[in-house]
Amino acid sequence: MRLPKRIRQERLKLKIEEAPFITDEELAKEFSVSIQTIRLDRMELAIPELRERIKSVAKDQWNETVKALPLDDVIGEIIDLELDQRAISILDISKEHVFTRNDIARGHHLFAQANSLAVAVIDDELALTEKAEIKFSRQVKQGERVIAKAYVESIEKHRRTRVVVESFVDQELVFSGYFTMYRSTENIKELS
Repeated sequence: MRLPKRIRQERLKLKIEEAPFITDEELAKEFSVSIQTIRLDRMELAIPELRERIKSVAKDQWNETVKALPLDDVIGEIIDLELDQRAISILDISKEHVFTRNDIARGHHLFAQANSLAVAVIDDELALTEKAEIKFSRQVKQGERVIAKAYVESIEKHRRTRVVVESFVDQELVFSGYFTMYRSTENIKELS
């Protein structure tokens, strides 16, 4: 049974407030309406599209926190960050990311998302990738959402930090990388 428009819009607004990264497709399923109806409801309620909501949250929370590179240089949208601990970013694979012949994502986009997240998680003004060991587990197609999760495995002497990044599509591992990062200052702390 469909909800009246006013009630649907009230519930839509609440749902987006509690889950700001929910997609229009997921909302359409939840409210049993078309994606176009969700988009019209969002427009009437002045709720921006998902990409703009993610950017807004990222700029509000992490613009001053990310030290090693400008937030705009991160490939994907950072949705969680704790310096020298962990970070998460989202990359929606669109036409610009894929080979035109088969709609498969170019590997350098997945690498760039992971590498820039490994740089962003470093609590230093300068972080450079010294070494990367990467593995692609499966192809990623246009329209899929890649969630990259980085965590600092170790902070070592001689200005080195080891970061592990794993990228998933619907909880399926599609990419993994081990990054040795050089930082400009000697590490004050070491992970236990």
